[in-house]
Amino acid sequence: MSVWEFAFLVLAGVGAGLTGSIAGLASLISYPALLAAGLPPVTANVTNTAALVVVGVGTVSASRPELEGQGRRLLPLMAAGLIGGALGALLLLVTPAGGFEKLVPWLIGAASIAILVQRPPRELAAEGAAANAGRPDQWWLPIAVLVISVYGGYFGAAAGVLMMATFLLTTGEGLPRSNAMRNVVLGVANTVAAVGFAIFSTVVWSAALPLAVGLFLGSLLGPRIVRVAPQTALRRIIALAGLGLAVYLAVDAYT
Repeated sequence: MSVWEFAFLVLAGVGAGLTGSIAGLASLISYPALLAAGLPPVTANVTNTAALVVVGVGTVSASRPELEGQGRRLLPLMAAGLIGGALGALLLLVTPAGGFEKLVPWLIGAASIAILVQRPPRELAAEGAAANAGRPDQWWLPIAVLVISVYGGYFGAAAGVLMMATFLLTTGEGLPRSNAMRNVVLGVANTVAAVGFAIFSTVVWSAALPLAVGLFLGSLLGPRIVRVAPQTALRRIIALAGLGLAVYLAVDAYT
């Protein structure tokens, strides 16, 4: 890998980290960057998953205050995340490369639409608090987490958006604690998927390293930018860019 390619992936990682902080769609930047670096689709996806582990480590470490007192609740959710991430990784490994390439545009398009139509998180938090105040978590919450984690282990674009909305609507917790739970569960799902890919597939570490460096820097800058930037407008721009990318990848895959 040349110096220019290394620098390109670091910059792409910074952009992906920022995009993930704003809209939960880091793969909108990181995945096509790996394709542009010459990696085939499945290899790009497994390499992207490996690079994203560093983001999970950083966000979980920063969320420790919000995680206090949530150990009993998190255990079944983490178990669901672990199983779901492993199943998602297995599903990717058995998917033919051509089939995955044709599926990716639909996944990115659906993730972009989910971001475009998503209700404001504070509105979801208020609705969830009103509906679940003083009640135990829904019995089916680990099942929902399992399903989202399967998707997270398979590809993962906007899995964080889905997980966050699920926690806000079902647990009665506010944004900080729901976000902390999301970071832990998806961190587990992503890590187990990355370990599976490292053992049974081909992770291009020379590309994962610069991408991970950029993702870490972007994840540090993201919260500061989110505090001062117009989030709604940025989310819409990111979602529309995702739809454009989905169309581009679809044309490339189906022609």
